[in-house]
Amino acid sequence: QVQLVESGGGLAQAGGSLTLSCAASGIIVSRNVMGWYRQAPGKQRELVASITPTYVTTYADSVKGRFTISRNNAKNTVYLQMNNLEADDTAVYYCNIVPSWKTGAYWGQGTQVTVSS
Repeated sequence: QVQLVESGGGLAQAGGSLTLSCAASGIIVSRNVMGWYRQAPGKQRELVASITPTYVTTYADSVKGRFTISRNNAKNTVYLQMNNLEADDTAVYYCNIVPSWKTGAYWGQGTQVTVSS
């Protein structure tokens, strides 16, 4: 049974930083393409960063150069380091396998990131 627990969100000022964590169980993160998604109010959920089993990373243009995805295999955890935050980064952030249908309809509770300008 898949369980993904996101944490680390909060309130940050524009230009600030936050680090999100996603603790996984029921899947092995190092054997899957793992991604961080976000959903802003009134918008569809979007993939912002992903990491492959061979550590190839991909980023949405909107976060490239500011966000860094990584993972700790021993802890079965995926991270998202977010720097130089912008107001448009305000959203609920989720982690999941890429593509997300591989976990069925499952999504964790997410973690809220709010950036004040």
